[in-house]
Amino acid sequence: MRTDSSPGTLPAREHLPAGDAGTPVLDVVIPVYNEEKDLQPCVLRLHEHLKRTFPYAFRITIADNASTDTTPLVSQRLEAEIPEVRAFRLEQKGRGRALRTVWSASDAPVLAYMDVDLSTDLNALLPLVAPLISGHSDLAIGSRLARSSRVVRGPKREFISRAYNLILRGSLQARFSDAQCGFKAIRRDVAQVLLPLVEDTGWFFDTEMLVIAERAGLRIHEVPVDWVDDPNSTVHIVKTATEDLKGVWRVGKALAGGSLPLDRITRPFGDDPRDREIQDVPKGLARQLVGFCVVGGLSTLFYLVLYSAFRQFGGSQIANALALLVSAVANTAANRRLTFGVRGRGGAVRHQAQGLVVFGIGLALTSGSLAALNAASSDPAHSTELAVLIAANLAATVLRFLLFRAWVFPDREDDRPRSTVVATHTPAPHTPAAPQQSYGPLPQRPTAPQAPRYATTPYSTPSPYDTTEFRAGEAAEQRSWKDATMQLNPVRPTDTDPRNS
Repeated sequence: MRTDSSPGTLPAREHLPAGDAGTPVLDVVIPVYNEEKDLQPCVLRLHEHLKRTFPYAFRITIADNASTDTTPLVSQRLEAEIPEVRAFRLEQKGRGRALRTVWSASDAPVLAYMDVDLSTDLNALLPLVAPLISGHSDLAIGSRLARSSRVVRGPKREFISRAYNLILRGSLQARFSDAQCGFKAIRRDVAQVLLPLVEDTGWFFDTEMLVIAERAGLRIHEVPVDWVDDPNSTVHIVKTATEDLKGVWRVGKALAGGSLPLDRITRPFGDDPRDREIQDVPKGLARQLVGFCVVGGLSTLFYLVLYSAFRQFGGSQIANALALLVSAVANTAANRRLTFGVRGRGGAVRHQAQGLVVFGIGLALTSGSLAALNAASSDPAHSTELAVLIAANLAATVLRFLLFRAWVFPDREDDRPRSTVVATHTPAPHTPAAPQQSYGPLPQRPTAPQAPRYATTPYSTPSPYDTTEFRAGEAAEQRSWKDATMQLNPVRPTDTDPRNS
């Protein structure tokens, strides 16, 4: 059983070191397709803003995915004129494919992207990436649906955006507020293990990445943004919405079936080692108490509703037994998943069987209370019965928590995943990384690898950050976890996206 304090495979987050002046800390990717008119004004404005406000070295990467106009020529001219600009071209369409390919090849420790129309106010860029640089968060997104956001757009797009996010909340239990805003950032160490899990190569790429990250327990920081709708947007709303719904179904099915290895991208709970060195204190007790109280309160309401319904067709003892049995099964399942963090189907039958034993104890307490009430009064009022049952359930709840924690869902050392946590970003000597075992921790990266080469011009400055070398055009298309170093296959010519054809 994985508890809140168990280590994950990703190392603890740390503040990124301030490297040499020429080393890019941030790589902002602008995915484009036939944007010959808007590309140059966008890049010039973004470059001027970063020069003026961003305290670290940066890079702007133009990701041209199969444009058929003069966009490639504009990209090459900007690259030749501005030192911080790089041009990259893919021969297949798909925004997700472009982002995954460029992010996988980048050596910058913080990766971001924004739409070429610059609908989002650039003043939100530094607040977006600051939590990633400081080590506070793993991903960051701009939100147009936050209360303090200021958004100018038509009612049609407003309705579609809010409806889509309601679908995500209802079907995938997403807690982030805005999945489609073209303004996001991610730490590179997180991207290395997260991107190979993302299958979509089009517009659903953002949503799938966020859902998987959230389910794995990664921290997503949201930044309220000011956003003005682009009336000349070329996005096909109906086609995109249809593909997004297909993606929601696919991801939901994968999550329900447990086919996604979420444990590979978990973080340690609490980056301070002192959180795990306190002696004689049950780990996760406070959080378990809160979760148990919430589940218990909802279960009590559910029990009272069932009791009132069953009471219409039978005596108090039968109604109490049936209501307690149904609510006990639901209570055990909810506490198993939400309070004690047990995931998957392993041991579910055993846990329910043990939960029924706990149910028997609760039944004895509540039935004994009803028997005592009936002995004291031959015809007690229904409200009196409910009051007695509430008091009996409170006593049974305390005992239920103790039994759940000590017997049903014990905090066993053997149940925790055994993995070594790399808790430092200190560069290692420049030696080849040893082969890693399947599903092991992230390997330690060399100190100063050569910077990756894009399609047009090589990067001139090596990076002091822990990186892995990729050539331009190499994308994380391979989803086999045979090697923790995540070898990436080149983009295949036949790998096309149906929605972009």
